[in-house]
Amino acid sequence: MKIKENTVVTFHYTVSDSEGTPIDSSFDGEPLAMIQGTGYMIKGLEDALADHQAGDKFSVDIKSDDAYGPRHDGLVQTMPKEMLAGIENLAVGMALRATTDEGEQSVIVIDVTDETVTVDGNHPLAGHDLKFDVEVVDVRDATAEELAHGHVHSEGGCGHNH
Repeated sequence: MKIKENTVVTFHYTVSDSEGTPIDSSFDGEPLAMIQGTGYMIKGLEDALADHQAGDKFSVDIKSDDAYGPRHDGLVQTMPKEMLAGIENLAVGMALRATTDEGEQSVIVIDVTDETVTVDGNHPLAGHDLKFDVEVVDVRDATAEELAHGHVHSEGGCGHNH
């Protein structure tokens, strides 16, 4: 069966930056399963998976615009440290949830001084071209329940009370 919209794709991947430095890999653990066409994965990878089938191995270079998009300097903000006084052990690299005009957003602490904290709302891979090495493990039609919920279910259902 070929990968097309509304199929469940189970695959292993290694993602590297444009210099070939590995960022993440599933090969030493469980493969990833997702419904093709739901936007769960970055656009460039979904596009590259289309028409492949179980057993296929391929590599694809994905430009930042089809990965996590460009970096936006406006998503970097410095604020007085007392605004985050309730957070213990505030440190560079810590992920926080921030409430913005557009709703909840993840930010990463990138600098801490005695008086200020700087956070970055960009995805850590924004602005980066990526390379994926993929091995397709399985392809099957998604069930009606999976399509209704928008995600893959394990053998016993999804465990959510929808």
